[in-house]
Amino acid sequence: MVGAACALYAARAGLDVILVDRGPVAGGTTGAGEGNILVSDKEPGPELDLALLSGRLWGELAQEFGAAVEYEAKGGVVVASSPGGLAALERFADGQRAAGVVAEPVAGDALYDLEPHLAPGLPGAVHYPQDCQVMPALAAAHLARASGARLFTGRTVTDVLRTQDGAVRGVRTDKGDIHTPALVNAAGTWGGELAALAGVRLPVLPRRGFVLVTEPLPRLVRHKVYAADYVADVASDSAALQTSPVVEGTAAGPILIGSSRERVGFDRTFSLPVVRALAASATRLFPFLSDVHAMRAYLGFRPYMPDHLPAIGPDPRVPGLYHACGHEGAGIGLATGTGHLIAQALTAKTPDLDLTPLRPDRFAEEAA
Repeated sequence: MVGAACALYAARAGLDVILVDRGPVAGGTTGAGEGNILVSDKEPGPELDLALLSGRLWGELAQEFGAAVEYEAKGGVVVASSPGGLAALERFADGQRAAGVVAEPVAGDALYDLEPHLAPGLPGAVHYPQDCQVMPALAAAHLARASGARLFTGRTVTDVLRTQDGAVRGVRTDKGDIHTPALVNAAGTWGGELAALAGVRLPVLPRRGFVLVTEPLPRLVRHKVYAADYVADVASDSAALQTSPVVEGTAAGPILIGSSRERVGFDRTFSLPVVRALAASATRLFPFLSDVHAMRAYLGFRPYMPDHLPAIGPDPRVPGLYHACGHEGAGIGLATGTGHLIAQALTAKTPDLDLTPLRPDRFAEEAA
């Protein structure tokens, strides 16, 4: 998704773009995502600034692609399970509002006007009308096609070609060399491996997550709904398994149920205990789900970075190398802003956001 967005905005900035993927479009993390475009789970800072920019750009693209990518401006509802949790959630929302987020407090009774099928007795929530969703595989395919970029799928990059003075001059693939003065690393979970081919360190690690998919249902869940502890899980550095209920309907009908996080490398083994934990937490939030059939479960790997911020922009260690990876579970939502900023960097324009907190070489000192 991030690669497709970089291709789109770079092409619209007047550049000649080649998009290389070792698999099919959306064959990796993008195809295993839920398609979230969120501000609700982000505290004030560079990631939230990027999310607000990306949300505006997604809104513009929705005018262009809309139903074709199943874009829904449905909003999010973050639910507290206790009065103390609600107070903490409202403090968190206060900081977000100061940064430009629309965050509306919802008292207990009013909560059931938004989501009638929630478990009874919940003390309240915060409603985030800026939260949206797309169908990620469709979105990536449409953005890639709209870019007009030459698309080379089924090609694996095996080396980064460099001039005698160390600058990028292209890539070597298993099907031949491609010469270019600029290379954008949008390899997601494999961004660290691609960076290593260019001789630089980027500490991207896979963080596994499962999603449960129910049978098609009418609009019994109207928003993206999740428990307040999801925000803490997103920000956690733990490698151990964490689960927190995230439930949302889709334009196609099925309900998607997450969220789990664990760092187990690229282990694709199905885990029944994780899926059971997801189902149990979801039914506590929406009791009607206990009578619903799960059609399937799937897993993917989020590109985790130690400070929970992506690497975006030029790499000063290798002239001509740019990075656009490490977005963890927010890559779909942050893709448009990332692509826009990369296009500005490629064309030597002042970026709309300060890229300093996102600079790709920020981990170099730790490695020294």
